[in-house]
Amino acid sequence: MKNRILAGSVAGTAVVAALLAVMVSVAGARTSGATPLPASSCSAIQNPNGDLLIASDLPLQGAGRTQTIQMTKAIAFVFAQHNWKAGNYTLAYQSCDDSTAQAGKWDSGKVSANANAYAQDASVVGVIGTFNSGAAEIEIPILNRAANGPIAMVSPANTYVGLTHAGPGTASGEPGKYYPTGKRNYARVVAADDFQGAADATLAKQEGIKKVYVLNDKEAYGQGVATNFANAAKKLGITVAANTAWDGKASSYEALASKIKASGAQGVFLGGLICENGGKLIKDIAAGAPGIKIFAPDGFTPVSAVVQEAGTSAEGLFVSVAGLPNDKLPAGGQAFVKAFAKTIGGKQADPYTVYAAQAAEVIVSAVAASDGTRAGVAAQLFKTQIKNGILGTFGFNKNGDVTANPVTIYKVVSGASKTLKVIVPDNTLVAAA
Repeated sequence: MKNRILAGSVAGTAVVAALLAVMVSVAGARTSGATPLPASSCSAIQNPNGDLLIASDLPLQGAGRTQTIQMTKAIAFVFAQHNWKAGNYTLAYQSCDDSTAQAGKWDSGKVSANANAYAQDASVVGVIGTFNSGAAEIEIPILNRAANGPIAMVSPANTYVGLTHAGPGTASGEPGKYYPTGKRNYARVVAADDFQGAADATLAKQEGIKKVYVLNDKEAYGQGVATNFANAAKKLGITVAANTAWDGKASSYEALASKIKASGAQGVFLGGLICENGGKLIKDIAAGAPGIKIFAPDGFTPVSAVVQEAGTSAEGLFVSVAGLPNDKLPAGGQAFVKAFAKTIGGKQADPYTVYAAQAAEVIVSAVAASDGTRAGVAAQLFKTQIKNGILGTFGFNKNGDVTANPVTIYKVVSGASKTLKVIVPDNTLVAAA
């Protein structure tokens, strides 16, 4: 019996050793793979065997959710087109929500929690986002201080000037305060608001506006783009009757509409977001100052949501979006739109969906050229040169601003968004904005 037990122990030891080897192998595979981000904010991980994790950070609740959900699908579509590969590395992806149902938009607490989760998850080497500039103000410095970082961040939608460079309408200490390590880790594939404000002012001039009333929603983005527009308008000889805020929680804007009418302004610029009660604001202005031309920046997208909330009062509304319309995209963009349409039931891709796809391509390029570390990906981000991409050929300057800056103007006609024109504002006007 003792001999049998001894023989069995030797055999058992061999079996245990073999099992341990398998367990170590499996554990090693898991360790080298991506670690999923919290399910409380993020979707299930896509391509979970990927070594490096990319997260998108967008508001997936509220009026614009159809737009942002489509953006997440485009990001995954691009990664799948690359077979989840970026050079020598394999990617995994999670879509994370920076909004709450209660707010119906991005939430500062959620943004902070998400950013800290990215920083603490060692497998995260890149973030695509945010959608809102105010959210970016919170997230960029957290990712900038991340261990072994900074973590690269590419936005398909942020337009607030102060995130990347100083200028009129920016706050003291910007943009330096967003980069506490002194290293830049943030870039955007859309034009900043000094370009958008200049384009909107150019449009106002073309529409015969001699006096304009400017409003903002008191958020960083809204105040910034309103200031950029007002400065550019003045440069073009347009009188700015006022530059004041609207209350996003107000039940009525009739008194404000009366002030606008009394000012003699032929146009009003809405610097802010549709989710800040923008539909009601448009309704009351249209009713209280009939015939006035209303101009809005890309915070009032998707335009379909504006029409849904403002109804017929949105008729004739001008909305600017930093970037090209789908029908003006280069060959690479046309190919993407056509291929992606098959995955969304033949629908037309939203303009920001196209920019989300381009942001994903930028991340793929940066990762492929890197050593696979956070710091390596961030360093390569600023060296990235896209040739014949979805948005054509472009790169980034030292600030992280894209080198191509067209702005598209859309107009609501018969209850639908129609492409009116593309404006590339004069550089001297951009500087003034």
